[in-house]
Amino acid sequence: NNNNNNNNNNNNTTTNTITTFNGTNVNIDELELKYVIRDPILFIKACLVLIVVIILFFLHSLVNIHINLVWIAIIGSLFMLTLANLKEIEKILEKVEWGTLLFFAALFVLMHALTLLGLIEWIGEQISNLILLADSPNAKLALAIFVIVWVSAIASAFVDNIPYMTTMVPVIVQISQNANIPLSPLCWALSFGCCFGGNGTLVGASANVVCVGIAEQQGYPISFIQFFKVGFPVMLISTLIANIYLLISHVVIPWY
Repeated sequence: NNNNNNNNNNNNTTTNTITTFNGTNVNIDELELKYVIRDPILFIKACLVLIVVIILFFLHSLVNIHINLVWIAIIGSLFMLTLANLKEIEKILEKVEWGTLLFFAALFVLMHALTLLGLIEWIGEQISNLILLADSPNAKLALAIFVIVWVSAIASAFVDNIPYMTTMVPVIVQISQNANIPLSPLCWALSFGCCFGGNGTLVGASANVVCVGIAEQQGYPISFIQFFKVGFPVMLISTLIANIYLLISHVVIPWY
């Protein structure tokens, strides 16, 4: 009986334990006990504020709301701090990922500098010249989708996808006008390329950097190479699937 009990305990321990990148075993039951919801009322308030902010994000694109998306997020966070009725704001500020915020601020400055230097415009010109090599309209559209998806995916993997997409939007409009091809497929190609490309490396997307920063704070560091070994193959596969989908839905069976 003792042996059976020991085996059952070992099975339970094995079932509720996961292994991290650095080989450390983490018990799920301990995490659930450690991070239990201690204030249900505050949790409900936080969920309501989050829902309102998300609704305003959607309404911003549907209704003519004269307020920036950034201000919607800031107002939501300030409203949440008011509802939480915190007496010491310093404890909240200690949990802010200041290193991550400075990283993205510097990245946006870098992308703007590259735009002023003409690098983004040069990339757009090279893509346009490559697309114009095709003869038929369908060939131009297929080549444009292929090039934009993969250039955006590779670039977004090593430069954060948000500033890259922001700077590439006018370039996509220019390519559509120069090559006389529909704008909608190019926008989808840029969107898919940037979104899936952000999964390629640690610095490819904001969520990656934030997640890695939180993991490091908890004692589970994830290096650039560790993330690259998992993320880059996933990025290649997902980008390939998106590329095939766009070619089928916009070139083989155009619906736009």
